[in-house]
Amino acid sequence: MYDQPRPDQAPPAMTFEQMLERVRYEGAYPTRERAEEAVRTVLAALGRQLVGDERVDLAHCLPIEAALALTAQIPDTEHLTGWGFIKDLADRTGATPAIARWDTGAVLSVVSSLAGPDLLARILRHLPGGYALLFGQAELRQLQEVA
Repeated sequence: MYDQPRPDQAPPAMTFEQMLERVRYEGAYPTRERAEEAVRTVLAALGRQLVGDERVDLAHCLPIEAALALTAQIPDTEHLTGWGFIKDLADRTGATPAIARWDTGAVLSVVSSLAGPDLLARILRHLPGGYALLFGQAELRQLQEVA
């Protein structure tokens, strides 16, 4: 999915090392290795939830190492809410939900700036409720009328 570059696509706005430093700063992680662990686990979890053009377009915005972590995952058939995403990440990593939420916020805030507002809006439209807050955005979904 990511192995064919698009001819009209600009290179990512930052290198993987720069991304790790931004995540390290956002998450106040003590080491680069801890930031890298957070990047890889959160992007793998996001890769299990994101499909279609949004997945491909996001991969093209990321440094190649991050894009590979995202696209190496086969999307799940069950789409998790934002809270379900955090619980699943905590279960898979053996972390507490609080740590999983912290890691997610640190990584997705950087991903959000790399994606830009238009792509981020498209991504959020295709994910269940609760993801906007994970990306550091206000939850602006309309409430569904209950019949």
